[in-house]
Amino acid sequence: MIIDTHCHFDMMTSPEQYIQKQERVGNVVIGMTNLPSHFELGAPYIKTYKNIRLALGFHPLLVAENRKEISIFQKCIEQTSYIGEIGLDFSREGMASKDVQISILRNLLESLKGMKKIISVHSREAEVMLFDLLTEYDIENVIFHWYTGPIDMIPYIISKGYYFSINESMIKSKNGRAIIKQLPRNRILTETDAPYNTKSSITNTLTYMQMKEQDIQNNFNELISKIR
Repeated sequence: MIIDTHCHFDMMTSPEQYIQKQERVGNVVIGMTNLPSHFELGAPYIKTYKNIRLALGFHPLLVAENRKEISIFQKCIEQTSYIGEIGLDFSREGMASKDVQISILRNLLESLKGMKKIISVHSREAEVMLFDLLTEYDIENVIFHWYTGPIDMIPYIISKGYYFSINESMIKSKNGRAIIKQLPRNRILTETDAPYNTKSSITNTLTYMQMKEQDIQNNFNELISKIR
């Protein structure tokens, strides 16, 4: 059984065909959404699947133009145990909306505070600010998706009980390999980030990390136990 904790199957050419195949072979896939309205649209279809889940998301690069969707996020929050992806993006692409991103994220974290959810976060070039906000709102059960640094933040993230989801692109980059080297094996999960990430073989990722599918299952089950 392969576990994909961060995938955007709703953005694929044939989402239904993809998730039917994953369900058939027994893989666990958590589908991220980029907007609350996307979750609202897809949630009824996913309920019929055993191993496929849909997360309620509000991508940081989309919040500025869609801030009214905060009401949809709050309306849907009880419908799923999975949140994602949410977070901050202070790359060149996201800097113009930095203040709006922080404002919206504070709103989301306020809504999530004290709730038992598993939360996949986007942190590109905003890792310190994101970590500080997660800590401020005492948010638990967080997965840092496709973490790119800084490496000296890793011990702080680990100290909060958070996890990291690793994909094939990370094992093919010098920075990604350096990050993986610093991670405790019991805090590692796997992801594809498909279709945005074309290097998305979880099998190759596991081989590089010298981990087995069962190791990831154990880590995922440990995380799941925290929200039950």
